[in-house]
Amino acid sequence: MEEKEAFNKAAAICARQEKCISDIEKKLEQWGVENISAVIKRLVEEKYIDERRFAGFFVRDKFRFNHWGRKKIQWHLFQKQLPRDIIDDALNTINDDEYREVLYSLLASKRRQINQSDPFKVKNSLLRFAGSRGFEYDVIIKCLDSLTEDE
Repeated sequence: MEEKEAFNKAAAICARQEKCISDIEKKLEQWGVENISAVIKRLVEEKYIDERRFAGFFVRDKFRFNHWGRKKIQWHLFQKQLPRDIIDDALNTINDDEYREVLYSLLASKRRQINQSDPFKVKNSLLRFAGSRGFEYDVIIKCLDSLTEDE
């Protein structure tokens, strides 16, 4: 595939949905483009790709719709090879109060599904669940404490 054709195809993809450099590099490799760096450079220059913008949307979507915690979001952004400072800036946009509210509602919902009378097993189950969602241990413990107080 020629460079111009690859650029147009990649630009169309980026116009539809936010993408990061590594996503587009993979596409260009699949298409057999020889000069990947030139296509990427032009996409960045013409603002089809902006990793800060991508990270911001990624964090917002994964937190708001998937209810992922900071650790899971951070891990996925690392997998997309974004720079650490961009990841940290994007994660800092999450409001701490909203973060705890989301975790609390997830834990309360999960608690209703657990058919266990032993409080130790219930707490362990909820802890594993929240950890798998990417929430930090200290935040999980605080939410679990307030959840048990409310029961």
